[in-house]
Amino acid sequence: MAQITKFGRTANGGLVQRVMLRSEEMHVAVLTLGATLQSVRLDGVPYDLTVAAQNVADAEGAMCYYGSLIAPVVNRLTGAAAQVGGQTAQFEKNFLGKHVLHSGLSGAQHQVWDIVDVSDSALTLALHLPDGMGGFSGNRDVTARFNLNGAQLQMDVTVTTDAATLWNVANHSYWNLDGSPDYAGHGIQVAADHYLPTDSEFIPTGAIANVTGTDFDFRALRSIAPQQPPLDNSFCLGSAQEPLREVLMLRGTSGVTLRLSTTEAAVQLYDCRHDAFAAVAIEAQNWPDAPNKAGFPSIELGAGQSRTQSTVWHFSKE
Repeated sequence: MAQITKFGRTANGGLVQRVMLRSEEMHVAVLTLGATLQSVRLDGVPYDLTVAAQNVADAEGAMCYYGSLIAPVVNRLTGAAAQVGGQTAQFEKNFLGKHVLHSGLSGAQHQVWDIVDVSDSALTLALHLPDGMGGFSGNRDVTARFNLNGAQLQMDVTVTTDAATLWNVANHSYWNLDGSPDYAGHGIQVAADHYLPTDSEFIPTGAIANVTGTDFDFRALRSIAPQQPPLDNSFCLGSAQEPLREVLMLRGTSGVTLRLSTTEAAVQLYDCRHDAFAAVAIEAQNWPDAPNKAGFPSIELGAGQSRTQSTVWHFSKE
């Protein structure tokens, strides 16, 4: 059975547990607060591959996005509003006083999830998001299943809603494969011909730009460093969910490599500029601000509908 320990208590007294999953090649820790991927250790590598909070205060505070599952809507919604089921919905303005970022202060990353099933190498967490929470409609029942197999971790997130709602989730882990102060020297490759330019407020402009001739052409493995280039953009992998396929590779100078597979239509890269470029955030998701941009894939779910998103991280060391 997986090792389950007390991680601490939230500011309002909620118990946060840490679940350690193990395989013959690695071990992974998940927190019940935010369904957070808190530790990823590959055998033979003497440091953690992900950057995450080491106590509840940080997990609730400045590091609430580190490794957590952002839901119901990751990224930004312009003007903290969107059309849902033909009606205009208003959300919390928690970004620059006028937009919503990562679903606001009531997002799933701020909630303590329930453990519903656990074994040595697998964990299923569940969360109920009530109608109207954060301005998002529908009673939504969510499960997040983590399954560790060798050097591969798979996360499957399933939601069911009883009313029309918006749904675009992502694991928000930060990766540094060298155990170094920043990610300088990491190489990255992304199977994306297009990316989404943003304005000065990091909102997609609505343009869908070809990567050719830009700093955002990662179709071949390429070295990156802080601000070379600045990263807070989504890369377009398609226009709808697809079967699991490999879309991204991150390789450290140490020889540790992460290969990401996803069902989703985009992957967001963020350079952790707020924390000295300590790691790279890689967020498999749908296109951001989709309800407010003509031609972007829909993130709306209808009453009675369900949706499953899958993400796979595969690790190796040369």
